[in-house]
Amino acid sequence: MTLTFDGTVVVPVGDPDDGEKTAAALAPRMEPGSRAVVVYVIEKAGGAPDKTSVEQSELYAEDVFAAARGPLEGSSAMVETDARYGTDVVETIFDAAEDREADCVVFVPRESNRLVELLTGDVSRKLVKEGSVPVVSLPQNGSRE
Repeated sequence: MTLTFDGTVVVPVGDPDDGEKTAAALAPRMEPGSRAVVVYVIEKAGGAPDKTSVEQSELYAEDVFAAARGPLEGSSAMVETDARYGTDVVETIFDAAEDREADCVVFVPRESNRLVELLTGDVSRKLVKEGSVPVVSLPQNGSRE
C-alpha cells in the first residue's frame, strides 16, 4: 500500500538538513492539486533574551525553506512556507495546521539518542501525542511502502 496526500499537509522542519530529508520523503507522495505548507518555528524565550536576533532567525528560516523547496518543487504539489514565532514548538505547529485548515501534519523523525530527547524534549513524541489533526510519520529512509 502506498500512502499519498491529496489535500493540505503541514510539514514542520527544524533545520536545512531536516527540511531536505523531509521534503524528499514527502515529494513522491503528493498528488496533483495537493498543498505542502513547510513550517519553521522560531522559538521565542518567553520573557528571557532570545537565542538569536529576529533578522538572524528569519535568514535561517529562508535557508530551511530553500532546502525543503528543492525536492518539493519536483512534485505536483503547491508549496508554501510559513515562519512562525512561538514558545512551544508543537503548539505552534498545530496552530499553523489549524490556520491552514490542514488535513494532517507530516514529518520525518530526526535521529537522536534518548539523552538528547530527555534534555531537550522530544518534539516527535509530542507531535504524535498532542495532535489536534492527524499526524503522519514518514520513514527516514524515504521508502514509499
